[in-house]
Amino acid sequence: MANTMTMKRRSFPRAWAEWERRKQHLRRTLLKPPPRLTLSEWADRYRVLSPEASAEAGRWRTDRAPYLREIMDTVSDPLVRRVCWMASSQVGKTEVILNVIGYYIDQDPAPILVILPNERPMGEAFSKDRLAPMIRDTEVLRRRIRPGKARDGDTILHKTFPGGHITIGGANSPSGLASRPIRVVLFDEIDRYPPSAGNEGDPVSLGEQRAATFWNRKIVLISTPTIRGASRIEQEWEASDQRRYYVPCPHCGHMQTLRWPQMHWDTDVVDGRKVHRPETAAYACEACGALIPESAKREMLAAGEWRAENPRGSFPGFHINSLYSPWVTWPELVEKFVRASHAGREQLKTFINLQLGEPWDELEEDFDPDELISRREVYAAEVPNGVGLLTAMVDVQHDRLELLVVGWGAGEESWVIAHHRLMGDPATSDVWERLERLRTKPYRHESGASLRIKAMCVDAGFQKDAVYRYVAPRQGSGVFAVKGSDSRLTEKLTVTKRPNRDGVRLWTFDAGAFKDILFSRLRLQRPGPGYMHFPAPIGDALGLEEDPAPDAEFFHQFGAEILVRENEAGQVVRRYKKLAGRRNEAIDLAVGCIVALHILGPGYRGHLGALAQQIQAAGEKHQEVATTGRPRRGRRVISRGIA
Repeated sequence: MANTMTMKRRSFPRAWAEWERRKQHLRRTLLKPPPRLTLSEWADRYRVLSPEASAEAGRWRTDRAPYLREIMDTVSDPLVRRVCWMASSQVGKTEVILNVIGYYIDQDPAPILVILPNERPMGEAFSKDRLAPMIRDTEVLRRRIRPGKARDGDTILHKTFPGGHITIGGANSPSGLASRPIRVVLFDEIDRYPPSAGNEGDPVSLGEQRAATFWNRKIVLISTPTIRGASRIEQEWEASDQRRYYVPCPHCGHMQTLRWPQMHWDTDVVDGRKVHRPETAAYACEACGALIPESAKREMLAAGEWRAENPRGSFPGFHINSLYSPWVTWPELVEKFVRASHAGREQLKTFINLQLGEPWDELEEDFDPDELISRREVYAAEVPNGVGLLTAMVDVQHDRLELLVVGWGAGEESWVIAHHRLMGDPATSDVWERLERLRTKPYRHESGASLRIKAMCVDAGFQKDAVYRYVAPRQGSGVFAVKGSDSRLTEKLTVTKRPNRDGVRLWTFDAGAFKDILFSRLRLQRPGPGYMHFPAPIGDALGLEEDPAPDAEFFHQFGAEILVRENEAGQVVRRYKKLAGRRNEAIDLAVGCIVALHILGPGYRGHLGALAQQIQAAGEKHQEVATTGRPRRGRRVISRGIA
């Protein structure tokens, strides 16, 4: 018998190899015992936190964040196919995803797909900075996934192990959501996904289709929410059984969820101003009213439990916020809230989404341009004190160029400096020559100094050949070709890696995201971070050749677009829609000036106040030298950290 089998193996090597492969596959899938551990038990026994990826390196302890136990064990429950988790930041979302990956590699090998908003840079960063260190430092994973080579099929975004493989894909890449069948699909930050993966449709639906043939499939959807009514994770949460984590009051034992309105802290009045004291933060029990200190949080978490508020939901769903996080203190949250409240709607929205894990209720009331006209101001000079940097935007029309110049100060408070309409055919050189004179001219600062435009964007959506001819030789001087995208992008601002045939690198920006910024700032009523100032028309008084103040038509153009919700690829998306017969150049110009500031980067955006102080001090010094013949001695003004 043995000789017969040997002869067959030698005579039919390929058929024999295929038979052996199928036999091993049957042994792995049909005869293997079920996993011995739950996901949280596996993590507590084997998972090691890497020093470069965690502030608490060493053995994983679920007891550190007890609310994670039921979330992880629900994922590993063989009777559960779908789980969603709507959460704030800093509550352990990424660590749970890594634990799920490690568990299925070691305990229940299967094809795994992790879908991030994009492959590059997010997918590659996740693989290099989080996944690779976990595999290196967790012994049971290190034995199963050895450093592979490209010829073996292993890459940064794809790794194999006995019984399965793990692929990291991007929601913006159709190729990453096609081909192989997948049993475990992990969707991370789904609210940052584009509405469609190329032209293929909803990336969540595409990813789910990959697992359709597995009876024991796992679909895990995790994200912080964004806008109410347009949030993917909110839609998943609404369909789930809506579990919330209840913790007991240490004073009366009442079980409750932790909510921001119950957070209390002291305030003082100093020189007539209200001063917040975040260090006094405490939580008020909703039943007995007793104040609970931060020191009691650990005990409360250990005694907590998940309760489903919608038991008829289709699948398990979890929600938790940063009030529960062992890695964020209540005083830190109060401090963030106070800063966000003073900074305006933009920062408050970020706090609601990232710290409370709640969708933001977007106010979509009609915009009133006349209110902007009524608050125009008289500047003491072309550029008032408080401005430290100028950006500009050029909108290209068939018969003219429109230029808007904006000054920026601390907290991105802004002042419209000048608006010009340069009549002429953009296909000819004359109108571009006039634009160049305005770009390079010095703008007189109230302190006596002079400012020039630091960064200028030029719209490349129309007459792009003429635009590229103008931009190409000036890119080193802060002139950028830009194009807005009406589709929501995973990144607000990107630039092509290589220049085009004209030698120009094109910047693409998410028009909707930047319009959100613009309209939230236009609605601010008090000067301060984000507030937008507009000049009154008094060009003659300033001795200027022409009045650069925007006219009434400019302000009414801010009302030319409305925010609507539309269905795209099965998802509700928010989109700005232009009203018929209305002009909207003012919106494009104001957005472009914000984009120019973002192109300069955080080195400038974070130090606008320091730049304004530096400009003002330089101007005052110049005026004193002109008056007295010698500079005034005093503190030197230094701008730090400017890129």
